[in-house]
Amino acid sequence: MLLPMRRLASPPSLPAVYPHICPARRSLGLRRQHGRGAPARRTSATPVVCCSGSLPVASQSSQSIMTGANPVTAAGTEGSSEWSGDAIRRRFLDFYAARGHKILPSSSLVPDDPTVFLTIAGMLQFKPIFLGKEPRRVPCATTSQKCIRTNDIENVGRTSRHQTFFEMLGNFSFGDYFKKDAIKWAWELTTKEYGLPPERLWISVFEDDDEAFSIWLNEVGVPKERIKRMGEDDNFWTSGATGPCGPCSEMYYDFHPERGSLNADLNDDSRFIEFYNLVFMQYNKNDDGSLEPLKQKNIDTGMGLERMARILQNVPNNYETDLIFPIMEKAASMALVSYSKADDAMRTNLKVIGDHMRAVVYLISDGVIPSNIGRGYVVRRLIRRVVRTGRLIGMRGDGHENSEGAVLPSLAETVISLSSEIDPDVESRRKSILGELQREELRFVQTLGRGEKLLDELLDEALGSAGDIGVPCLSGKDVFLLYDTYGFPIEITAEIASERGVTIDMKGFDIEMENQRKQSQAAHNVIKLSVGNETEIVKSIPDTEFLGYESLFATAVVKGLLINGSPVENVSEGTDVEILLDRTPFYAESGGQVGDNGFLYVYEEEGGKQNAVIEIKDVQKSLGNIFVHKGTIKQGSIEVGKKIDAAVDGKLRQGAKAHHTATHLLQSALKSVIGSETSQAGSLVAFDRLRFDFSFHRLLTEKELLEIESLVNQWISDATHLETNVMALQDAKNAGATAMFGEKYGEQVRVVEVPGVSMELCGGTHVSNTAEIRGFKIISEQGIASGVRRIEAVAGDAFVEYVCSRDNYMRHLCSSLKVKAEDVNSRVETILEELRTARNESSSLRSKIAVLKAASLASKAVLVEPHNVRILVENMGDVDADGLKSAAEHLVGTLQDPAAVILGSSPGDGKVSLVAAFSPGVVKMGVQAGKFVGGIAKLCGGGGGGKPNFAQAGGRKPENLPDALEKARAEIVAAVSSKAS
Repeated sequence: MLLPMRRLASPPSLPAVYPHICPARRSLGLRRQHGRGAPARRTSATPVVCCSGSLPVASQSSQSIMTGANPVTAAGTEGSSEWSGDAIRRRFLDFYAARGHKILPSSSLVPDDPTVFLTIAGMLQFKPIFLGKEPRRVPCATTSQKCIRTNDIENVGRTSRHQTFFEMLGNFSFGDYFKKDAIKWAWELTTKEYGLPPERLWISVFEDDDEAFSIWLNEVGVPKERIKRMGEDDNFWTSGATGPCGPCSEMYYDFHPERGSLNADLNDDSRFIEFYNLVFMQYNKNDDGSLEPLKQKNIDTGMGLERMARILQNVPNNYETDLIFPIMEKAASMALVSYSKADDAMRTNLKVIGDHMRAVVYLISDGVIPSNIGRGYVVRRLIRRVVRTGRLIGMRGDGHENSEGAVLPSLAETVISLSSEIDPDVESRRKSILGELQREELRFVQTLGRGEKLLDELLDEALGSAGDIGVPCLSGKDVFLLYDTYGFPIEITAEIASERGVTIDMKGFDIEMENQRKQSQAAHNVIKLSVGNETEIVKSIPDTEFLGYESLFATAVVKGLLINGSPVENVSEGTDVEILLDRTPFYAESGGQVGDNGFLYVYEEEGGKQNAVIEIKDVQKSLGNIFVHKGTIKQGSIEVGKKIDAAVDGKLRQGAKAHHTATHLLQSALKSVIGSETSQAGSLVAFDRLRFDFSFHRLLTEKELLEIESLVNQWISDATHLETNVMALQDAKNAGATAMFGEKYGEQVRVVEVPGVSMELCGGTHVSNTAEIRGFKIISEQGIASGVRRIEAVAGDAFVEYVCSRDNYMRHLCSSLKVKAEDVNSRVETILEELRTARNESSSLRSKIAVLKAASLASKAVLVEPHNVRILVENMGDVDADGLKSAAEHLVGTLQDPAAVILGSSPGDGKVSLVAAFSPGVVKMGVQAGKFVGGIAKLCGGGGGGKPNFAQAGGRKPENLPDALEKARAEIVAAVSSKAS
């Protein structure tokens, strides 16, 4: 559940720096825990009292943890040990597991939901269950979910609890327990397990939720003055304009109980922090805004792990908990500063680094590679913020005596060391994470260099446009461009500009930042749930039984018909229709494999006469595990309840099987040749080809591609029988099975193994023996995004067709060149060399013609007083760029110094060529060819530049060339006249 993002001010009584939680702890030698394990034990004979007198920390033996004994005796006293973030997480999960909840793993930060950009809430993986689109696998569950939110990125480090990456602890009920149990367990967990003093806890409820108010007051025993009724904006959760919704109840921790209960405001961030949100999903909101009770009432909760760690570890903000602070410590050591002695600005920068490093490590681990689009841009933006922030505070080098090395990998090592109980897979992906961070950082450092050059140019323009009395100012758009594209912190831009006597437009910059923030919020931070026709249909239709692993034919019953998403009872000839069957041999698209094609046949009840034919062109999964057969009625009609015969196109299915097994072999070959750290980033298994996307930072060499092909074909020729087993998900992972990208798995999974070669979790169809694949050929290998490569290949019949077609092309080529196949390469190289020679001779001849033509133009040079500068500006017709260059060089050498030659031409295809050649005398006057020709080229829709004495430019508007040359003539005459005077 998403917790409201309210500003929190750190209580002044709390110690400023973790691990210096309080002097009492330091004197007793209590150590700060960064990582794993339950809280360390200490005898109760040595009580510890925080100097601030603010918060007791729970002390429990393993036995008391299980029994729920309350270790806190009075407010302001501590128990025996300090809570680690890992211990808080584990206690939450164990608490609910002991109450019948299934502990489920965190889902990926890349959600299996096209409507959501990144995983932003713990409930997201259960969205289909809440909608009724998937059956519940368990009655209730508990998770610790990795989440990413970037809508308030500018607040990270500036408030006490804004983060991009955070963990959401949650307990969920799918029609099992409801409001009473959810409230009582939340209170028990908070006061007995975590040991928070009851008198420090406040409750909010929806203003009309009398039931929740009564439970908190009469059954839990919270005093009436500490239960606040709040309005819809605060305490009524909705997923959108329509869909499941319900009242919320939130738990708050009071940092300053001495202020009393009179006029207490739960939105006062200097006093309260909300840490646990309980959503009672009990209504469905209709189109007209009315609410109707849900038949299955659900519970969706969220406890911010970092918030609870802040409370239990008694630190002033989320960043100084052991979940983030070790990363900040590492950054501080690399910057040669001490966090405890740092000023507010330095601490803010270290918090940004600590937060963002967690986000980028987990995003890259989940397969998001830095790029300029989509999720990749989120990673790139966060990385750049870390790099530029690190440079701002003086971080240089890799922390291992290499001053030119990358900073990020060293920071990521700390993040990975803290990851074992958050996501165990991060450690196994260490090499690829560190490599990607290093490459991205070094690329960005180069971008920063280009940004420095751009900043110099922008400052020159600002100074030049200000005039003698104007105040030079850098526009807000330019400052934002430097910030967002080139990674320049606003502080650095302002400092450099100030040194040059230029101000910056902060108001304009703030406007640009706000526009970006609004776009980010609108695009990425909404989870939409809706209940429509699909949910009504699913109530009466069971999951489709898939028979396609064993057979391509089956008899089934039509359970539903849809036209444009709406249910109908019958459909006639010529109509496109979606058909729902009780059982089917058709494979539905998933795991990258396309859906089967084939036919459905309807027969009369008596006599067996064929009554209808439906051609199936696609099959998709929808509404959980219901297969939707999409096709066209070719003959007759079909109605709900009819029996049909389903027949899959066997030739196409065999193509898909060959390509799917070949995809598994390809992944194994890639890991063998280029390294096990590469991972799948997407795939397509079609009837006639396969496409495999994988994470890698460079182009594969011809040798590597040949080695990959050779390995796959060797495995094919080994004629190995595949083994398929169904087992528990954890057993499959323990056995070393690889998960396919984008696939969602249940507790029981299908494992497809090519013994000794590949073992993957896969629900797709496969050959029974690798020999059925026949052969494998890579068609292409290319980059599709930063750090992501794509291989396209063919196998099976498609492989044979490809090889035969290429052989046919070769035969024609040999016939045309009149050589044998083995001599084609040498013959082609000879022809190309002859062509290059002919082109060079042609170019040389054109240049000579241009020089001869230019010689006749020398007499047209104009003499400009008083320094007798010879100026020649001419249009040379259709002379190409090389010829124009030769002509200008000849003329400037022929004319007496000082001389300026500017030539233009229109060589064809809508192109414009321009060249400027200035003699040393003109350059000494301060007139530079590079700057001059660029401005003229803009009139022709182009640009260019070069050296002070010689420059070339181009354009796309030949119709503007005459005017451009006239402007050039006027400007060069004015320039040399002005300089001469």
